[in-house]
Amino acid sequence: MSDVSIGTGKVVVNRAMSLDGFIAGPGHAMDWIFEYLTADTFPEVMAATGAMLIGRGTYEVAKRMADQDTPYDGGGQFVLTHEPPDEPDPTVTFLTCDIEEAVATARSAAGGKNLEILGADVAAQCLQRGLVDEILVYVLPVLLGDGVCFSPPSLDRIDLEPFSNTQSGAVTMLRFRVRK
Repeated sequence: MSDVSIGTGKVVVNRAMSLDGFIAGPGHAMDWIFEYLTADTFPEVMAATGAMLIGRGTYEVAKRMADQDTPYDGGGQFVLTHEPPDEPDPTVTFLTCDIEEAVATARSAAGGKNLEILGADVAAQCLQRGLVDEILVYVLPVLLGDGVCFSPPSLDRIDLEPFSNTQSGAVTMLRFRVRK
């Protein structure tokens, strides 16, 4: 059992990653993740999450995957975007503000639970501005060879402190505190 706390209201970058460091495959494909990771693999993570802040690209990928029956109830969904879609999505709040305001808005909606950050660009922005408390990585037993890297080359060095690793089936969950 990992030591995910409920009620601490942390900002947590949540990533599934191939062993060779990709969070999405070529063409932003993410279907390979659900071969290994389901909503009940680490239920305590979902229970600790009160809201999710997602980049527009990740939102679009998730919409394409919606028919794959991959439910995840991480609370309210907030999508940071330069341009909200023409047709609103009643299950999502679209934000067009800066990253600090987006984190504050989504964190407030989390109701004392964790705010989960999804999406490479949004996570990098949060890390660059010192807004992240923890990074949670699910390492999956696959080599993709190409795709979207865990972090962009523009991200400066960020020191981390490992504090937990847990295995569930073929998936290893690694947790790190961001040193501030």
